[in-house]
Amino acid sequence: MNPKAITGKICRLEARLVREHQALAALKRRLPRTAVEDYVLAGPRGPVRLSALFGDKRDLVVVHNMGRSCPYCTLWADGFNGLLPHLADRAAFAVVSPDAPAAQKKFARSRGWNFPFYSGDGSTFITDMGFMDGDNPQPGVSTFRLVRGKIFRVASAPFGPFDPFCSAWHFFALLADGVDGWGPKYRY
Repeated sequence: MNPKAITGKICRLEARLVREHQALAALKRRLPRTAVEDYVLAGPRGPVRLSALFGDKRDLVVVHNMGRSCPYCTLWADGFNGLLPHLADRAAFAVVSPDAPAAQKKFARSRGWNFPFYSGDGSTFITDMGFMDGDNPQPGVSTFRLVRGKIFRVASAPFGPFDPFCSAWHFFALLADGVDGWGPKYRY
């Protein structure tokens, strides 16, 4: 296949992937919204209810992070700093992991993270949201809407290589060795 034909095929495939991502997001938003309890999470200043994470917003984005031992979760979280000001225009934003608040605070400081972090340890929040596989937390995101004092889960998505939530994978893929040069060997 000649380079022009390859380029044309790439452009069509990229356009199709964008349309598919848009269609997937639209379908997720059409799912029935599920009322969830007002979970109590552990915060840096003590217990905090999920409803408090909304602040003055009616929408909330919660990232389910596996904790400081996961280099992939760290990769995703490193990218949230740049997104935070943009997200804050539309929704409240928080990261929840099973790590204790003191460990989260220390790790967040070492990474330069400026977003709120809470612990789901001692709560069924992570499990109830579907981000626990046995004893192992799984990465992803849930969105919520606060309506007349009730919390509704709007949508969720898992995190994984090449998901639309971490642009680094797409840059890695364009390198000569693809994504093979990066992985769990990096520990923080």
